[in-house]
Amino acid sequence: MPSEEREVLVTTSAKDWQKQTAFFGASIGRYSNRIANAEYSLNGKTYRLAKNNGNHNLHGGTLGGDKVVWKMESQSEQAVKFSYIFADNEEGFGGEVRAFVEYRLTDNELQISFDATTNQDTPLCLTNHAYFNLQGSENILDHKLMINSEAYLPVDSSGIPNAPLKKVEGTGFDFRTAKKIGQDLLADDDQKAVKGYDHAFHLTKNSENLTACLAVKDLKMELRTSMPALQVYTGNWLKGQPNLTNGEYGDYAGVALEPEFFPNSVNQPELLQFGGITKAGENYHHTISYRFII
Repeated sequence: MPSEEREVLVTTSAKDWQKQTAFFGASIGRYSNRIANAEYSLNGKTYRLAKNNGNHNLHGGTLGGDKVVWKMESQSEQAVKFSYIFADNEEGFGGEVRAFVEYRLTDNELQISFDATTNQDTPLCLTNHAYFNLQGSENILDHKLMINSEAYLPVDSSGIPNAPLKKVEGTGFDFRTAKKIGQDLLADDDQKAVKGYDHAFHLTKNSENLTACLAVKDLKMELRTSMPALQVYTGNWLKGQPNLTNGEYGDYAGVALEPEFFPNSVNQPELLQFGGITKAGENYHHTISYRFII
């Protein structure tokens, strides 16, 4: 696997990291994805959050998990573990959250584990925001993608859910059989609203627990997760973001496959049934794995 032909989209300096707004490779929290109008009500109290995506809260706010410094707890040849304490009222969220993320390398696989506890009931959804481009091409539209999902969540132009879960059958969101990402790009009004795919897919578990598969001619990546949904973002707004060679990425330069709870679930009971609130004293634990096959 020639390293010069494979890349996970990242920036190379602290200066570039401060300029970028695409969450490249970051640990996202305390709540990944969007919360409408940057507020939620829980246990009779309304919480008003930082607005960092128009009128909404995205990926935890202005100083979410991607912008803070995590403490290294341990390291070995195969693994490294970090921690961060989200303070009560940080970015407007209630409750102190002690969060941990471990990255572990095994044979051809990266395993990510998120663990957390909270002293108050709170929205909690931690994920990783890596972008993938498996062949170093200008865009990922020729990458083949399979998603083990029967339904997706429609959203409005600001990424907020505006309809119930919808069957993928007969739409451009049907990835049950692998197809090129660009095959049906912008084929549906639901895509046109956000310039491509930026939607949550309700995951169907199978015997292999395979969530999704991204592939090019000579390389395949299998994704597995314990989360109920997968946010697929095709880099619709990457143009102008700093790249690895002191230049800029273009739109669709990478695809982010983000295992999550559903966006805005804290305000929509029909979505909250799949998760999104961690209660005081509960142990939060979810996993993501990326396996690479030549």
